[in-house]
Order: sequence, then C-alpha cells, then structure tokens
Amino acid sequence: MSFKEEQGKKVEVIETILKKYLPEQEGYQKVIMEAMEYSVMAGGKRLRPMLMLETFHLFGGNSDIIEPFMAAIEMIHTYSLVHDDLPAMDNDDYRRGRKTTHVVYGEGMGILAGDALLNYAFETAAKAFSMYQTKALEIGKAIQVLAQKAGIYGMIGGQVVDVESAGNAVSKEVLDFIYELKTSALIESSMMIGAILAGASEEAIKDIETIAKNVGIAFQIQDDILDVTSTAEVLGKPILSDEKNEKTTYVTLVGLDKAKEYVEKISLEAIELLHRFETNDLFLEELLKSLIHREK
Repeated sequence: MSFKEEQGKKVEVIETILKKYLPEQEGYQKVIMEAMEYSVMAGGKRLRPMLMLETFHLFGGNSDIIEPFMAAIEMIHTYSLVHDDLPAMDNDDYRRGRKTTHVVYGEGMGILAGDALLNYAFETAAKAFSMYQTKALEIGKAIQVLAQKAGIYGMIGGQVVDVESAGNAVSKEVLDFIYELKTSALIESSMMIGAILAGASEEAIKDIETIAKNVGIAFQIQDDILDVTSTAEVLGKPILSDEKNEKTTYVTLVGLDKAKEYVEKISLEAIELLHRFETNDLFLEELLKSLIHREK
C-alpha cells in the first residue's frame, strides 16, 4: 500500500471518530450543532488527530482512550479556522474549496460556532475519564497540555502577536515566536498527548515536543511559500492573503529561496530526532515529510 493510500484510509478512520463525537443536532439551539458539523466536516487532511494517533502508536498505545482527544484537537483546530476567517480577522469567504462558516451561517453564528467547538472540545476530551478511570493521571496531564497549547501560552498567544503585528515589519525573533505559538503549539499538543496517553517517559515527551515544534514552524513557512507560489484552486483558499493583510512572513523577511532552505534545515532536524525512537513504522516519518513539503 502506498503512503497516499494508507493516509487516505487513516483519514477515513478519523472522519468516523469525528462524527461519533460531534453532538446530536437537536433542541432549540440545533443550528449551532449544524454549524459545528459544517465546520468540522469541511474536509482537510486531519493532520493533528493523525499525528496524535501515530505518536500514540509509536510508544505502544493501542486502546481507544486516544479517540476523544483526537476529536478534541480537531475541534480546537477547526474553531481557530472559523474565527480566523471572520471579517474582523482575515475576512476570507472560502476555506477548503467551500464557503466559510460565517458566510453560510452569518457572522454572529460564526463566532458562536467557534466558541461552541472550543468548549465542546474539552467536554469531549473529559469523556476519557469515564472510559479509563485508572488512567486519570495521564488524562489530566493530556488535558493540561491541550489547554495550555491552545491558550495564551500557545495558539491564542501567537495569534495575538500576529494580529498586533499586522501592517508592521517584525524581526525574525518575533516571527519565530508567532509561528511557534500560532502553528506549532497545536502540533506539539497533538504529538505530546499521543505520547502521554501511551505512557512515554518525560524525556521522550520533551523530544516529541521539539520534533513537533520544528515541524510546525516548517509547516507555517511552507504555508508562506505556497501563499505566493500556488493558486487558489489548488489551495482551496485565497492566495496572497498575507500581502492583503500586510503581514511579515519568512518570504517577505528573507526571500523565497532562503525560506525554502530554512524549511529543509529544520525539517531534517525533526526527522533526525525522530530516529532516536526505534520503530518499524515508517508512516509517521513519511507523514512529517509530507506536511513540510506539501503542495497545498
């Protein structure tokens, strides 16, 4: 089976898990459940839950304790995209080739859909306590990582600096800070939670965090590159949005060629660190490479 075929099968498994954990569309407030499902089931590569699952397997995890966390991380990622697309933020009308949530449901419901997904993500992750009561310590630690990496010391913190920096030139140090928090944090969360729930050592969890940080930064720089080299048809979202929003990127800071070189450098560092862990499963390595060198 080729990597692409195996990836496709894993996406199907993840889609089934997401549908399992999404709320029933009922009650007077059912429009919010509809908006949540519209947002979450809009497609995509399901990279974060996939990375979580693969890291869980890397350290010998083989139970369904990981499932509510896989759903939770995708809900958090999706809420961030819903809010990113709002008029007050990036003001985008299309995501993954179809209309964004606020365009379909209205701006107010778009805000609420993001809020609902963030809250429901933690409600979903907490279901692991009743599933595996003997794993309460690991589950609590995983929820702590999920919260921190999504909050003011993670994704939101990076987004704050990103928004404040719009229209102003920023240094490489500030740009790295934005990328590490805004993009890497959820990738770090995904892989760390997989390791934690599988019972990995503290040292191994720190190594996984470093791998994920490098992958996340490389992923975001590749996003910068694609924003100026790809097309809206290929990406499924508008191009040149960074220019429109007057954002400093690695491309504007060091140029296209240097940006590509840096992606290669830090991605190789991540793969070399992954080789410290003995495994016969090459899928995780191929997955990391595919994220970094993707075309869309």
